[in-house]
Parts: sequence; C-alpha cells; structure tokens
Amino acid sequence: MERLNLKTQGLRSSENLVREQYRKLTYRKLLIGFLLLGLLFIISFISVGVGSMKLSIWEIINATLNRSENSVIVWGIRIPRTLGAILAGASLGLGGSVMQNILRNPLASPFTLGVSHGAAFGAAFAIIVLGAGQAHFSGNEAIAILQNYTVVISAFLGALITASFILTLSYLRDITPEAIILSGVALSSLFSSATMFLQYFADDVQVASTLFWTFGDIGKAGWTEDKIMLIAFSLVFVYFLYKRWDLNAMLLGDETAKTLGVNVRFLRLSSMFLSALIVSVCTAFLGIISFIGLIAPHLVRLLIGEDYRFLIPYSAITGALLLSASDLIARTIMSPVILPVSIVTSIVGAPFFLYLLFIRRTR
Repeated sequence: MERLNLKTQGLRSSENLVREQYRKLTYRKLLIGFLLLGLLFIISFISVGVGSMKLSIWEIINATLNRSENSVIVWGIRIPRTLGAILAGASLGLGGSVMQNILRNPLASPFTLGVSHGAAFGAAFAIIVLGAGQAHFSGNEAIAILQNYTVVISAFLGALITASFILTLSYLRDITPEAIILSGVALSSLFSSATMFLQYFADDVQVASTLFWTFGDIGKAGWTEDKIMLIAFSLVFVYFLYKRWDLNAMLLGDETAKTLGVNVRFLRLSSMFLSALIVSVCTAFLGIISFIGLIAPHLVRLLIGEDYRFLIPYSAITGALLLSASDLIARTIMSPVILPVSIVTSIVGAPFFLYLLFIRRTR
C-alpha cells in the first residue's frame, strides 16, 4: 500500500508539473500575442501621422475625435489606408499559414504558388476585356478602376484556377514539395505572360489601368475596399479558427488526421478555396503584394511553434504588422515620393525566401 501511495503521489506531482509547464507556455504565447498587437497599434498610429503633411499625436487625436481642419486628411485618406494595410496583411498572413499546412510545404504562400499571379491575370482580364478600367479627370488619379466587383470576381476565378491546379498536384504521391513550388513558379510565369498578351492588344487607358493596379499600392484602399476586405477576412478567419484542431491534426499526416475524425479531402479543398478568396480580394483592390504570406507564418513559428490555435490569429497579426511597417517605409524612405509597397516587401521577402531554400537544402 505504501508503495502504491508513493507511486500515486509521484504521478500526481508529475501531472501537476506538466500542467504548470503548459500553463506557463500558454501565458508566454498570450504575452507574445499582446506584444504583437501593441506593435501593430504603434505602427498604425505612426502611419496615420506620416505623410506629405505630418501630424502630431494631439493633432491626430483631435482630428479623430473632433471635427478639425485635419479631419478630412485623417478620416478620408490616412485611416482607410492604414486599415487597408492591416486587412490585406492579415489576409495574406492567414492564407499563407493555412496553405503551408494543407500542402505540407513550408515554402507555400499565395505569391510563391502563383495564386497572386492568377488573381492578377483575372483582374487584368476584367480591366482590359470587360472594360473595368476607365479614364477620368477628377481627384488625384487620371486612371481609375470603377467596376471593383467585376475585378474582384475575375481575380477570384483566376486565383481559383491556380489553386485548383496546385491542389491537384498535391494529391499526386510522387510530387515533392520542391516540385510544387516549381509548379507555382511556372504558373506565375504563365499568368504573367497571359497578362502581357492582353496588354499587347489593349489601348493606352487599359494598359495604364492594368499597370496602375499591379503596382501593389496600399493607397488604393478606401472605405468601400476596406469593408469588403473586412467581410471576406472575418468570414474566412472564423472558419479557420473553428477548424484549428483539424489543422493541428493535419500536421501529423493525412492518415493520422483521418483516424482522428478529420475529413481531409473537404478540409483541403475548402481551405484552398477560402485562402484563394481572401488573397484574390486583396490582390484585386491593392495589386500584387509579395512574400507577406510566406514570411509572416514562419516568423510566428519561430515564436510559438506549430500550434494552429495561436498560429492562425498570430499569422494574421504578424502579416498586418509586416505590411503596415512596409507601407510606412515606402512612404518615408524617399519622401515626398511614395513607393509601391510591393517594392519594399520584395526587397525583404526575396532574401528570406532564399534563406528558407538554403535551410531545407542543408538539412
């Protein structure tokens, strides 16, 4: 009896120790989440104050809460742009984290798999063939995309075609993760060529509209675009958060996930479909923004590991943080000239992508 009691006490102490370690680990992950949110708030606040006309903290607060001479700038330009960067970055980070899971490929992202380029071709088709790009002479821009819903639907179809092809390849057992990435590169080249083909037969206004759209500029975001991106992101985010345990099970492999009751085929199809949706919406409104979907999930994994209970929201927060910071750099590094944000994300993302390739090669 004494030995049994000692063994029982030992098991209880071990169980309490495991619970305490788990509790500390959870607190640490929650603390990281609050820190990321704090950084995002700081970057967003700075972004509202930066521009051709710099605003102080009190001027921002006064313009936000009360009607002042700066209210039009803050509410009409700065806040929609800041929210656009947050929503687009969150969508790309979320889509990248899920794609890397369901394709079992750490190099997967909307950009590297060609999904962004497929959406770009769809948008170019809408602008050139369906006439969504038109000239106008009011406001700051001479070219506008006045049929956003047409562009969004066309971009979504283009992204869906690419995602379907990648998904089909992932079912073939002899296709390696590297081959899937190379297939994405090939699809990117194919859709880029198709876009150039459309531009070759387009008139000057249509070509200008397509180029204007593909620059990857957060300045295109307005309240209408932000609302649509918010709706798309919210619905997809809730779905993926609901499927967080299924995504964790997918980390163990398809067979193990099936034994745990996961409908692997449905989860893979729905996840790729919804990832293509939020990516295509962002790409349709803001243009091609590269590497955010690749970098954000990997940075989060370095901090908290592979747990999709935290990886899903933290990838979205980190994506929003990275794109907001990149937009801030693009607006200030050559002020008063504002660079397209895709230039900054490519400069940062390309070396990181090469680093991931090198790490996988040396393992």
